[in-house]
Amino acid sequence: MDYQSWIEGINGLASLYSFDILEDGSFGEIRLMAVNSQNVGMLQMNPNAPEFYPGIPYRNYWMDLNFESFVYKCASTPEPLYSYVNARGVWLKGFYLPVADIWDGEKGFDSPEGSRTVFCLYVITYSDHADTESMLQKSPEVANAVLDIGVKLHETGDFYRSMADAAKQIRQFCGAEKCSLYTVDKAKRKCSFINEAGLQNQFLENFAAQMGRTPYEVAEVWEEDLALSDCLLLDDLQVIEERDPAWYRSLCSFGIKNIILYAIRYNQALVGFIWAANYDLGRKEQIKETLELSTFLLAAVIENHHLLARLEERSTIDALTQVGNRNAMDECIDGYVQKKVILPESMGVIFADLNGLKRVNDEAGHEAGDRLLMRAAALLKIVFGEGSIFRAGGDEFVVLCPDITEDKMTEQMSQLRGMADKTTDVSFAVGSVYCTGAYDISAAIQEADERMYRDKKEYYRNRGAGMQS
Repeated sequence: MDYQSWIEGINGLASLYSFDILEDGSFGEIRLMAVNSQNVGMLQMNPNAPEFYPGIPYRNYWMDLNFESFVYKCASTPEPLYSYVNARGVWLKGFYLPVADIWDGEKGFDSPEGSRTVFCLYVITYSDHADTESMLQKSPEVANAVLDIGVKLHETGDFYRSMADAAKQIRQFCGAEKCSLYTVDKAKRKCSFINEAGLQNQFLENFAAQMGRTPYEVAEVWEEDLALSDCLLLDDLQVIEERDPAWYRSLCSFGIKNIILYAIRYNQALVGFIWAANYDLGRKEQIKETLELSTFLLAAVIENHHLLARLEERSTIDALTQVGNRNAMDECIDGYVQKKVILPESMGVIFADLNGLKRVNDEAGHEAGDRLLMRAAALLKIVFGEGSIFRAGGDEFVVLCPDITEDKMTEQMSQLRGMADKTTDVSFAVGSVYCTGAYDISAAIQEADERMYRDKKEYYRNRGAGMQS
């Protein structure tokens, strides 16, 4: 059978791989059997690769250990697999499909006596931006773990404490001995090392110096070590020994036997890493799925921290909730009204008022009320992480979502209500307006406020209580 003719019938960026399962159950090297015309660009990934022929070792083009792991598992099980990762500068959606032995003649390559050849069809799509629906197609265990990490990231207004709590949550889920979050600010060429004990920059300096590098140079080398992959989940340190001997020696000095290194990227720009050591090898697949989605949340938090650091210089941050304050909101709106900033083609405007704050202040005190406000802001950050969130008043929040679709805004509104319903204390009255074409941003905020007020009135009417914040 002609592999090339067969694969041309696949609609999408498709490639076909094979490998031998040896008599002892081990796997041979992965071979590239065919690439369809839609995906022919992959043959140009390595300009130094020899001319393609069916059965050429795939590593002539690139090497990705996670991809190899999926191909081996898919074809040997056989079990269809799905992945959604941020790698090679784009978001890749990959479908791995086991294929029966379709070769009806001489295989064209040497296979050991007694071995069995198996095949995997790999079909991908890609985009520059993350697709939240694809990211949410996870098991309940993974989804719950990601939600727990997300809550830890937003439970307190202290960035370093939040990151420390998230690092602890990740360490426990991975069954790891050690875990840290390594933030990278490329604009300032600065990094931070945060574990569950908090910020550890002195350790970072010593750790980097041990390898003869600055902390930022460590980040640069780690990005090279990933070799265009999104992560390394290694059973042992052999790959590190080959790619980065200085890091390998450092790891050995700390008694580390296996590692996880996961890149955290925001709009494809590196903003940090998840680093974990001596993790539970038996939970590798769940760990990978969890960290894939968690990096999306972490990226927004780290990038927001960098943004807030710049905004703080202009005194526009609400100290309690760590979102924009009224001054920041007024400045943002004034920029649009005065045409200093071009209005986006579309804008989602959300007005959210926290229900029950006055009762909590009266019955439990203002400290409890402050904690409630912080939790409310945390939920808003999880849902609208890429939007502009402002605390407009005591219990009022305004969210501006530029260049959003109406369906996406509706989805986020539903997510906000759903997440609030799962808490024991946070409840929002919400009003929203979707703007497109020629619109008045001030009028849109007013309309959202009025819709929120109607929602609040309905909330208290259903509970048989008088209107109160």
